[in-house]
Amino acid sequence: MTDAQAAELARENEELRQQLQEADELISAIRTGAVDALAVQSADGPRIFTLQSADQGYRTLIEQMNEGALLLSADGTILYGNASLAGLLELQLQEFIGSSFERFVPREFSAYWQLLFKTGWSSKSKGELPLLAKSGMLRPFLVSMNVLTFDALPVLAVILTDISAQQEIRHVRAQVEEQNALLVRKNQELKEQEAEHLTISQAAAEANRMLEGIPQIAWTADPQGRLTYLNQQWFYYAGHHHLEAISEQLPARLHPEDAAAATARWQNSLHTGHALEVECRLLSRAGHYRWMLGRALPSRNEQGDIIQWIGTYTDIHEHKLAQERIDQAQRQLQENNERLTRVNVDLDNFIYTASHDLKAPINNIEGLLHALLPELVDPAATGSQVPLLLGMMQESVDRFKRTIEHLTEVTKLQKENDQPMAVVDLATVIREISLDLAPLLAEAGGQVQVTVDACPTVSFSEKNMRSILYNLLSNALKYRSPDRVTHIHIRCESHGSNVVLMVQDNGLGIREAFQPKLFTMFQRFHDHVEGSGIGLYMVKKMVENAGGRIEVQSTEGVGSTFTIYLKR
Repeated sequence: MTDAQAAELARENEELRQQLQEADELISAIRTGAVDALAVQSADGPRIFTLQSADQGYRTLIEQMNEGALLLSADGTILYGNASLAGLLELQLQEFIGSSFERFVPREFSAYWQLLFKTGWSSKSKGELPLLAKSGMLRPFLVSMNVLTFDALPVLAVILTDISAQQEIRHVRAQVEEQNALLVRKNQELKEQEAEHLTISQAAAEANRMLEGIPQIAWTADPQGRLTYLNQQWFYYAGHHHLEAISEQLPARLHPEDAAAATARWQNSLHTGHALEVECRLLSRAGHYRWMLGRALPSRNEQGDIIQWIGTYTDIHEHKLAQERIDQAQRQLQENNERLTRVNVDLDNFIYTASHDLKAPINNIEGLLHALLPELVDPAATGSQVPLLLGMMQESVDRFKRTIEHLTEVTKLQKENDQPMAVVDLATVIREISLDLAPLLAEAGGQVQVTVDACPTVSFSEKNMRSILYNLLSNALKYRSPDRVTHIHIRCESHGSNVVLMVQDNGLGIREAFQPKLFTMFQRFHDHVEGSGIGLYMVKKMVENAGGRIEVQSTEGVGSTFTIYLKR
């Protein structure tokens, strides 16, 4: 070992000897009571907290306090506590110093204590907290906290003031305040009752004044239904009857035919508490009965009990007579409608019978024409007009037959108001109709544009929808313009609660003067095309039978747009 190493060892031994001496002195001071100390386990190992004898004066002051005093470390360990605190917690000092303060906090107040404890480290903090004594009893304390520096480390100084006596005082004070409040309420109730009595008296006087001022007959009755008051309007109407009690005057003037029903309604209102409304006839001073509308409402007190009924009678005699006239007119209207219905049925039957009976002779004429042809000498060789005349006769027979068929269709349509509804696929129906009209479409050399994606299906009679679109599409092709390529656009849109179906063409168009008659039966505005003038009439009837409507916008030489509005 070198001399330097020996010197270093000697120096270290001297330092250890001095530390041991200081420890011995500290232990001696603690044993003699000159120094209070507490060993607390920390992250850096055991640490000794001491209260030096220089602080003896402060210690004496704290020990003489009636309040509990203690010092807490950052983790809530009790570093110091005075005798008052020990007495309040029913413990010896050595029983709680060094333990966690939270052991004395009831579980339900643990969260509140943590908040209070955390706040105390950042600023002065106060609160009320019960602590658990050794006997298990809870004591209420006022807690005051502040941060101090103790033995070069920050600690939380806590003062605990027992507020049991204050709570008793508060309890007594609360009882006194409750009693005083009760007296105030009683006095207030007495004043309110007096005011209520005054208000009721004033309201009764005001009600009588108002009831005397209205033009109707007014009356009041007690909860049992006995009349207690009739205003002056009653005596103007019925006259003064001094020998009759008020309670008998109204019932005595009810019409005998109305008395039973009116009395029954009144008894029902008395039993149920519901408002009264009754129509009856009352005898006037002139000896005539007039119709009156009687109404009455119950008046209730704060408990909901009926204290009286207030009612009126309003003269409705003229209104009643007018209503009877209206009822009579309605009955007459209904009878007329029934007669018109029977006439329509008879007309339908007549049309059906006539069309049926006309078919036989027209078929016979057509048969005779066919039989006559072989009997004639070849008219072509002689240059005769016979072929032309025979052709014209055949065309007349054909038109006659078509007219009979159309009349039959119209008759059927009038009876088909309730066609079964179905979900109709518009694109499919239009495609099938286009196939049926393919020869006419090819002849026109045009095109049909279909835009129905916005409402691909509609709720309608499939048969009728097919007939409507067939008529509109065939008309667009037949009445096309020779000056331009035919273009027809069929589209469908949703407008609110309606489905709007449009058929637009660029054909001949219709004069504005002719448009109001467009949907009339047997109306035709172009003679160069074969037709009967019944198709659009049937389209309109089918649309209207389904609760819809059809409109047309047309410009001569430009084209037409037929718009059909159908309900969803």
